[in-house]
Amino acid sequence: MTADAPPTYSVRELNTAIGSLLERGFAPRFLVQATASKPQVKKGHLWITLTDGEASITAVAWASKLKQLDYVPADGEGVTVVGKLNFWAARATLAVQVLDLRPSLNTVLRRFEAVRALLEAEGVIDPLKRRPLPTAPRRVAVLTSVPSSALADMLRTARERWPLSELLVVPIPVQGDVSNRICSVLQRLRDAPEPLQADALVLARGGGSREDLMVFDDEQLCRAIATFPVPVVTGIGHEDDLTVADLVADHRAATPTAAIVSLLPSRDTALLQLQERLRRLANQRQWWLERKRQVLWERRQRWQLLQPQVLLQQRRDQLLQRQQLLRALSPQRWLARGFAILESPEGTVFRSVSEVKKGSDLVVRLNDGTIAVQAQSIRPSSAEQPVTP
Repeated sequence: MTADAPPTYSVRELNTAIGSLLERGFAPRFLVQATASKPQVKKGHLWITLTDGEASITAVAWASKLKQLDYVPADGEGVTVVGKLNFWAARATLAVQVLDLRPSLNTVLRRFEAVRALLEAEGVIDPLKRRPLPTAPRRVAVLTSVPSSALADMLRTARERWPLSELLVVPIPVQGDVSNRICSVLQRLRDAPEPLQADALVLARGGGSREDLMVFDDEQLCRAIATFPVPVVTGIGHEDDLTVADLVADHRAATPTAAIVSLLPSRDTALLQLQERLRRLANQRQWWLERKRQVLWERRQRWQLLQPQVLLQQRRDQLLQRQQLLRALSPQRWLARGFAILESPEGTVFRSVSEVKKGSDLVVRLNDGTIAVQAQSIRPSSAEQPVTP
């Protein structure tokens, strides 16, 4: 063989050389954004055709890996694949070996919109159906992953805000295709005996990508939340994350910690309110005592006026006033001042000259006695001629 002659391979040697070249020249791990086409499980392995509309490649998730995956795409869903190249030298075939599989953001948002539109049309999502949260719940069921930083924050916040409320922590998976398991937990809580029943429920999950929260867009899970017998508070992801579960819940909090804050009262605020009530109660009691003292003083004053000595003196004062009035109006007082009273011998007092006849016997009463006289003439003050009988 000369230096310019091409190398000679057997088929196996050629395929092996190609495989070695791919292994040396290609990244050991990479991401692929694609649309899943015709996914199917054969002999326990998941086979998917990945396509972008212009090209396609086969991907496979071996059975051991498939058991670990939280998500299996439907036909036509967008996916993000973490994989590596897998080259079979015996047949010179190439595939992407799936190391992890997640829905793309577009897939998540499309599913979110589809479920939301369906539940809104049925009236499951309705702001008017949201129930008020209990003022100070006796027991709160907390559904979240255990252990987790979100749970630790919620427990700490609950202790700080309102230690009187009991938190019933119920572990649930919060990522992947686990909606059936969460629905099962909700059903067990719904059927729990009365001593274990909670006054409210918190469904919480810490931060993550929007793709990680897709389980909370599940239709059946959202229906279970909407029909749960007690108010439901969601604290899922971050403030900007919105799931269908948030829309059907009675209250949506931005974070798991905010969910506890919205549900439990603050003991500091309660203490201030209690102090204010005590102050108002003390003021009201003081006002009530002052009012009673005033009433007692008024009664005492009236009772003093009703004492026999006081009543007797009042009577004496009244009699004295009447005596003074009688003396002021007595005819004797006018007689003492020089006036006279003209009477008939029978004692009839004359008030007008028209009552007296000429020649009548009269009696003039003075201060110190009487004078018998006879009417010689009668002259009315308004007449020019004497009055004649």
